[in-house]
Amino acid sequence: MSEVVVALAGNPNAGKTTIFNRLTGARQKVGNWPGVTVEKKEGELRIGDRLFRIVDLPGIYSLTPYSLEEVIARNFILEEGPRIILNVVDASNLERNLYLTVQLMELGKPMVLALNMIDVAKARGLYVDAETLSRLLGIPVVPTVGTKGFGMEDLVETLMAVVEGQKESRPVHINYGREIETALAELTETLSALNILPGYPRRWLALKLLEGDRDVLERIRKEPRAEALWPRIEEITERLTRIFDESPEALIVEARYGFIAGAVREAVRISAISRKTLSEHLDDVLTHRLLGFPIFIGFMYLLFYLTFKLGAYPVAWLERGLEFSENLLRANLPPGLIREILVEGVLGGVGGVLVYLPNILLLFLGISLFEDTGYLARAAFIMDRVMHSLGLHGKAFIPLLMGFGCNVPAILATRTMENPRERILTILINPLMSCSARFPVYVLFAGTFFRGHETQVVFGLYALGIVLAALVARLFGRILIKEEDTPFVLELPPYRLPTVRGLFFHVWDRTRVYLRKMGGVILLASVLLWVFSAFPRDGAHPPELSQSYIGRVGKILEPVLEPLGFDWRMSVALVTGFVAKEVVVSSLGVLYKAGEESTRTLEEALRASGLSPAAALAFMVFVLLYVPCVGTLAAIWKETGSLRYPFINIGYQLILAWITAFLTYRLGLLVLG
Repeated sequence: MSEVVVALAGNPNAGKTTIFNRLTGARQKVGNWPGVTVEKKEGELRIGDRLFRIVDLPGIYSLTPYSLEEVIARNFILEEGPRIILNVVDASNLERNLYLTVQLMELGKPMVLALNMIDVAKARGLYVDAETLSRLLGIPVVPTVGTKGFGMEDLVETLMAVVEGQKESRPVHINYGREIETALAELTETLSALNILPGYPRRWLALKLLEGDRDVLERIRKEPRAEALWPRIEEITERLTRIFDESPEALIVEARYGFIAGAVREAVRISAISRKTLSEHLDDVLTHRLLGFPIFIGFMYLLFYLTFKLGAYPVAWLERGLEFSENLLRANLPPGLIREILVEGVLGGVGGVLVYLPNILLLFLGISLFEDTGYLARAAFIMDRVMHSLGLHGKAFIPLLMGFGCNVPAILATRTMENPRERILTILINPLMSCSARFPVYVLFAGTFFRGHETQVVFGLYALGIVLAALVARLFGRILIKEEDTPFVLELPPYRLPTVRGLFFHVWDRTRVYLRKMGGVILLASVLLWVFSAFPRDGAHPPELSQSYIGRVGKILEPVLEPLGFDWRMSVALVTGFVAKEVVVSSLGVLYKAGEESTRTLEEALRASGLSPAAALAFMVFVLLYVPCVGTLAAIWKETGSLRYPFINIGYQLILAWITAFLTYRLGLLVLG
């Protein structure tokens, strides 16, 4: 079976991921791009004896390599040699999307254009003539609606036809005007004669030289025969600048936009009836200067309310299943190490985290709904105005929002920020965003000590993380960033009705990571913790928990955390949470139920321990704020290139966590008793 590599490229919010999922279904694999930690998605599409390997490139606006995503996309197309490019564009924002299309066309590769979201375009009174656009661009154009599956068969047939030579795909060359075309011809001939970067398209290289593309210039400087090229490039650049009073780069960009404007004028018909789109009507309310913020707060509150309300039933079923499993093991296994490790180590640890999986799934579903409908971009727009007044940089808010899922990819997302100092500031405050790994801790303690008020408690914790991030940003901003802010410009995609398929993929991607943790690091940590809690033994009898190895460690830590209302078991759980925050719950499950023959739940064991609601609230605050997990610290180290910043995070977060938890505990004793 012959393999065809397809590079899938497009702007963010153009529906590229939806098209990718439609084409590849479950035949996907996720990894990292070689040498970097940016996610790489590949999928397979089989048609007859052809195997199409579709590589989903990062969403980008251009091929100018300012961000890591743009570098990855361009390098893949140039160096990995895909047979064909599938470019997905948003038909309702055609002029903006076609800038990337034009740059892809300049690479000279066979292309197919997926004219996606034509239903949205029609709703806005825009009618795109696909045949005219195809003729103007020189490539096949296929109208699609990825969310509904419309046009997918035509798209697959077109890809097949282009690969087999039954349909032409010869991207046109934009005419940049007589002076620039003369310069391009001369540079193209010189590059060929000197055999510089032989695997790269000659005309494209010449364009990059005129544009002053930093990446291309660095590559050419390494070529031994390139010295003769530089004087001529300088001469051409000076001549063009003198003639047009503009840099060659500006002239090239202007010509591209001119070509795009002409193509859009030819291929797009605008309805005579001017009407406001549904997105514009919704934005009038949802991004309103006064109403936008309380509406956002209301949506977040509703998310947490439904997470607890709807999750209560499956959580109860899982608790009963866990109790049944414990009884079954106790009834069928003789007393001894095997039974203890399975009941107290595995079920007590992993089971303590597993029962809150329904809550986690509902939280992931809610966040995915916000993303897929387009509301998450509005949330960033709304919160930017609030947070900016507190000193938090506007560009930082997208990675901070991602931190609600996991801090590691959120830190990686800061790569799109051009200013290194702004990026470091965003990385330093990102761990204060309450990631999903902390959520089981909140559910456990809020459900145990604040039954009926779980939503308010958890909502307050998320809000506390945001407020403290803003305050820390203001403090660090004066130390690390003393220059002026750059304006915050955020694209607001049109609202869309999410599909079941899309929601499933998004929720499953997040849940898979959670389940992998449960079967790996959480299971290992739970078993190791049980071992340290069950030894040293006097014959067959386990020691008093406080006299076990882990008990001795806890007693050493207890004086530091006792002012916060924590006992030694909670101290140990916090230490193990350094590996992953979910391990806090599994550790508590092992420590509070160790040696018990009863099958009471972890909630019942916590209530019976004499822990006060004030201490429980302080514990949740401490978990919110104290040291990031190992994975997050590793990401900070890798992204900043210095061990200094992980240690800064450890230091300031420990101090902040202790002070805030202490104040919470003392105020809690006064209010809650």
